[in-house]
Amino acid sequence: MQLHRIAAAALLAASAAIAQLPDVAALLKEVRTHQQQMDEIRENYTFHQIVKTDELDAKGAVKKTSSEEREVFFVNGYRIGRLVKKDNAALGPAEEKKEQDRVRKIVEQRTKQPHRAGGAGGLISQILVVAKISNPRRTTLNGRPALAYDFAGDPAAHGRNMEENALKKTAGGIWFDEADHQVARIEIHFLDNFRIGGGLLANVQKGTAIDIEQSPVGDGLWMQTSVDQHIGVRLAFVNTRESSHIASFDFRKFDVGMHQEIKSH
Repeated sequence: MQLHRIAAAALLAASAAIAQLPDVAALLKEVRTHQQQMDEIRENYTFHQIVKTDELDAKGAVKKTSSEEREVFFVNGYRIGRLVKKDNAALGPAEEKKEQDRVRKIVEQRTKQPHRAGGAGGLISQILVVAKISNPRRTTLNGRPALAYDFAGDPAAHGRNMEENALKKTAGGIWFDEADHQVARIEIHFLDNFRIGGGLLANVQKGTAIDIEQSPVGDGLWMQTSVDQHIGVRLAFVNTRESSHIASFDFRKFDVGMHQEIKSH
């Protein structure tokens, strides 16, 4: 009898916890708004990004490892990355000059173009448009209370473009920070091939997985700080497989004077 009472109390407690969870539709609407705002605010920041890539053979063994570090910023909604290191080594004088010239030309070109609306928008924003979430539960992530859900692409969702409609063939898990109602983590699994540029540019293959984490970086701002990718791609009739880790850090407000600094080099 005592065990029955304990089990009943545990069931009631679990039911009460679920009952106190936010309304799914309202939460998702708020999170979508926050993510869009974050994508837009991100254009006002510059940060460093290190990409470590492992090329894999057909059996999944590492063939080659490389890394690149870039300083990333946005001009008129376009993302620009200036290479600063390759395989942990700073660029030599000739490479540095070549890179500065390349970036300067891109900045000049983008400055003359109209602002690209949603240019900083990323995969998370696209997923949120077509995702249907379920299986709510409370948990913690990186020491903060979080709301966790499963998600799957909603066949009835209306994607705004070809990529969003293709993302309806994904599923995974998503964690919302309970205090800030921001996406803290998302794990994406591709259930079918994902064509980029109608399949003419590349075809991301079924089974590809992408894990993204976002973290608070100060002043109530959240940024994408970590990405792990396990990708199979068919490009120009050649299949390639790679695993990569992307770390973003050192977020700073973007100084418009940086344009002049780049042009002066």
